[in-house]
Amino acid sequence: MTFIDQWQQAARRNASSLCVGLDPEPERLPAPWTHDTTRLYDFCAAIVDATADLVCAFKPQIAHFAAVGAEAQLERLVAHIHRNAPGVPVILDAKRGDIGSTARHYAREAFERYGADALTVSPFMGSDSLDPYIDSHPDRGLFVLCRTSNPGSEDLQALQLADGGPHPHLGDERLFERVARLATGPWNRSG
Repeated sequence: MTFIDQWQQAARRNASSLCVGLDPEPERLPAPWTHDTTRLYDFCAAIVDATADLVCAFKPQIAHFAAVGAEAQLERLVAHIHRNAPGVPVILDAKRGDIGSTARHYAREAFERYGADALTVSPFMGSDSLDPYIDSHPDRGLFVLCRTSNPGSEDLQALQLADGGPHPHLGDERLFERVARLATGPWNRSG
């Protein structure tokens, strides 16, 4: 089953468009847990168990695990989601963006090592930086960053592009609009 099919089925089954982000911050956990990375798994697994019938996806943030050497806990968490919330997809929030040879390894990391159903990616190195994900795992999903919610996003993402690019009839586009058009148009090979 493709990611999009899985996502749509979960949304219908749970009557939800809610995606729960799993961004555990060790320093915000209860005091006895702050120095035990296995508690990141315990904390997130409890959230998964409490919300599995209310969501259409879970989105663990890789940096929150990797920064404290808890990648094994992330692997356990994704397996827990697949086992205890069957049919609810996992979107690995990693915002990866690099040249093709490196992107192939990021694809393996996300989809094979962690077992994610989809991945967040940064497209700013161009379409060929996305191809390795699509080519190696066509049944998985990609969430292409277009516009982010952080205040500094305006610095670049809202820049006006003067020429309308290959579609002059569109007039002046902002950078995030161009990325969104490309992501839903020529970069989208799976509908």
